Amino acid sequence: MKRVLTLILVLFSSISLAFAAVNLNTATVDELDGVKGIGPSKAKAIVDYRTKNGSFKSVDDLKGVKGFGEKSIAKLRSELTVGDGTAKAAVKK
Repeated sequence: MKRVLTLILVLFSSISLAFAAVNLNTATVDELDGVKGIGPSKAKAIVDYRTKNGSFKSVDDLKGVKGFGEKSIAKLRSELTVGDGTAKAAVKK
């Protein structure tokens, strides 16, 4: 019974993480790559941009990263944040 309850708790924790937004200011390349619509090259470009220019102040700052335009940012807006929380591993596709 204890194992079943532990398994259920882990399952619910995983589901809540899958729906949390990825923080542009703390996410790793792998975490960003896990977001649907961001591949490995875009994820690396985000981290490189952040390293060179500092923290993102808003998701709209992605306009400064090569490969991101108005439409792609609009699609990703609900998946990303620049808040104080920690980044999560996203579930891709």
